[in-house]
Amino acid sequence: MEKKSIKYGGFIALGLIAYFLLVRLLGLHENPWLRLLNGVIVAFGIYKVIKDIKAESGASFNYFDGFKAGIISGFVATLIFTFFMGIYIFHIDTEFAEKIMAMSLGSVASEPGLLLFIILIEGFSSTVILSLLFMQKFKPSWNITEKL
Repeated sequence: MEKKSIKYGGFIALGLIAYFLLVRLLGLHENPWLRLLNGVIVAFGIYKVIKDIKAESGASFNYFDGFKAGIISGFVATLIFTFFMGIYIFHIDTEFAEKIMAMSLGSVASEPGLLLFIILIEGFSSTVILSLLFMQKFKPSWNITEKL
C-alpha cells in the first residue's frame, strides 16, 4: 500500500509541476487565483489513490488504510513540489517570491523561505482535509440493510 501511495504522490507532484510550468509559460504564474487548480490536481490524486487502495483491499479495507494512503500520497507530493519551488525561487526566478509575497502579504514580509513554508503548510493541510473528506465516501458502511 505504501508503494502505491508514494507512486501516486509522485504523479500528483508531476501534475503540480507541469501545471506550474504551463502557467509560467503563459506568463500567468504571478496570478494567485490560478493556484486554485492546484487543489483540484491534489484532490484528484488523493481520490484516485484511496479508490485504488479500496479496490485492491476489497473487504479488508478500513478507514485507517484509506486515510493513510491519502496522507502519504499528499505529503510526498507536497514535499516534492516544495523542493521544486525552492529550486525555482532560489535559482531560476529570484524575483518571483518577492512579487507573490508583495501581492499576498503586502510589505509585511519578503523572505522567499516564508513562501516555501506557506506552500508546505498549505499542501499538508489540504492533504489532511481532502483525505478526511474522501474517506467519508470510501469508508466501510456499518448501516444495516433491510431485507424485504
